[in-house]
Amino acid sequence: MGKAVCLISGGMDSCVAAAEADHYGLELAFFHANYGQRTEYRELLAFHKIADHYGVRQRLIADLTVLAEIGGSALTDPGQPLPEGQLVRDEVPTSYVPFRNGLILAAAAAWAEVVSAQYLYAGAVEVDGSGYPDCRRCFFDAFQKAVEEGTRAETRIEIRTPLLEMRKSQVVTRGLALQAPLEHTWSCYRTSDQACGRCDSCLVRLRGFEEAGHQDPVPYQQPQRATAV
Repeated sequence: MGKAVCLISGGMDSCVAAAEADHYGLELAFFHANYGQRTEYRELLAFHKIADHYGVRQRLIADLTVLAEIGGSALTDPGQPLPEGQLVRDEVPTSYVPFRNGLILAAAAAWAEVVSAQYLYAGAVEVDGSGYPDCRRCFFDAFQKAVEEGTRAETRIEIRTPLLEMRKSQVVTRGLALQAPLEHTWSCYRTSDQACGRCDSCLVRLRGFEEAGHQDPVPYQQPQRATAV
């Protein structure tokens, strides 16, 4: 038994990662970051719904709107158009928020030390993700070292990324097996009422459900076969 600080964006991956922590009987504390993203309100709503599902009382919502002030991302800059999604790309997409996971992990690690948590759970996906550089195994390995060097000698915090090497269909299957509340999650980059079905995040999520042979429980503006895009 121990305590896990779970990074909960409100999306499916972070929800399933939290379900893994719950599966191991860990006490859950939920961390969420508002950083000026387009769907900030909707993601925060999803965060609270997921936390309510697991009965999480310890919740921290961090103000990281400095990321919007820094700019450089179509997710935080309303003047920068969000491109149509692509399932196959070679370059880092404009939806990448520079070093977002670095700032979020740093804040969450600080909180984990204060609340005496032994684990940090992150729902990052490298194999079937959007190609963000801060979602790679090497990044989390390096950050683990930073946490070890930058905290008290007696502090022991292990970063766990249980989904990192999964395809999205495997994330869906695992989430359903763990009875994670996928219906409460929100992945769309563009809209907050009905998912657009066209951005990178929607397309990868739709493909995951399609390949897993299940219907996505969230509503879409333009439902489509992701594998056909």
